[in-house]
Amino acid sequence: MPRQTPFFSRTSALCESHSWVEWSGFLSANLYELNHTHEYYAIRTACALLDITPLYKYHVHGGDALNLMNRIVTRDVSKLAVGQVLYTSWCDDDGKVIDDGTITRLDEHFFRMTAADPSLAWLEENAIGLQVTIDDVSDELASLALQGPTSRDVLQTMTDTDLARLRYFQITRAKLAGMPAEISRTGYTGDLGFEIWVAPQHAEELWDALMDAGRGYGIRAAGNLALDMARIEAGLLLIAVDFVSSKKTMFEIQKSTPYELGLGWTVKLDKPHFIGQAALKREHARGSQWATVGIQVQLPALEKIYREFGMPLQLPYSAWNVAVPIYADGKQIGKATSGAWSPLLKKYIAIARVLPQYAELGTRVAMEVTVEAQRKLADAVVVRMPFYEPERKKK
Repeated sequence: MPRQTPFFSRTSALCESHSWVEWSGFLSANLYELNHTHEYYAIRTACALLDITPLYKYHVHGGDALNLMNRIVTRDVSKLAVGQVLYTSWCDDDGKVIDDGTITRLDEHFFRMTAADPSLAWLEENAIGLQVTIDDVSDELASLALQGPTSRDVLQTMTDTDLARLRYFQITRAKLAGMPAEISRTGYTGDLGFEIWVAPQHAEELWDALMDAGRGYGIRAAGNLALDMARIEAGLLLIAVDFVSSKKTMFEIQKSTPYELGLGWTVKLDKPHFIGQAALKREHARGSQWATVGIQVQLPALEKIYREFGMPLQLPYSAWNVAVPIYADGKQIGKATSGAWSPLLKKYIAIARVLPQYAELGTRVAMEVTVEAQRKLADAVVVRMPFYEPERKKK
């Protein structure tokens, strides 16, 4: 049976839709009202509060903590200063992605790792012979994401810490409305935003304080449907949707490397040995089998298809996460793994995996659409990701 996060008394009271999903064993709200539109616009025009407690969280500390972190992930953790956060992927011996997440350096020999999937056994397996302690603190930290252009203003009313000095992908300790907390300049929306980490006993008080402080700044609780739209606009990948963990499939066709996922920038081949390094060096030398790109569906072409059925243009009301074929030159050249109509951009966008020769910006392709149970091809074009990246995200 799904568990309740420390914020459940507050999220359940607001959840008029009664729409919940299981996330890592916890109940997580899909949307709070009967329509997720207000929650989406809160992320983009005001601020939204999301319960992200279900993330798996691990503390890694000891004399060999850095060695373990550098052994298991593709980025060079030795470059990470105390108080900094990095996003990274980690791979198996064949260079196939197991998961992605963040690593935070809390002290010289103390790190926090977040992950979408449980990773304790894998961490312990790779820590054999090292002087390191690994603690699963998933239940010891309640977590919220406050995302959107007014998020910093809201937090600043609650603390004496100057949050204007907290740079992108940094973390600081502070008191929020008198409660001890850690605040990181991170998020999964591609916008200005923060993630807040507190002890569970402060969860309800923190939620109430944030909602009170944010009342004049357009704060709104947001669920997974709004978050999914925002992360697609930001070009951020979702595990089990845009890629499959190599630990959860035995089929090579379902596995991906960081290069194939557009995460080659997270791979530092010249750092000391890490898991998958040899395989990734070979791939880097020969080239990748796939490329991850942004796709924009051309609305006039889609409108023409609907006219064939005597219907007006119809666009997806919420994000979709079911793979659909992508074509070019009369053959299938890949698949779109998730997509959405962006209300802000007024564009129909999708994240897609295609053969490398079709990955150049401006390449014309076609995406399969289904209308009245009939499959049609809508013209589309390869575009740059992220689709949306406001300056305020990093400023």
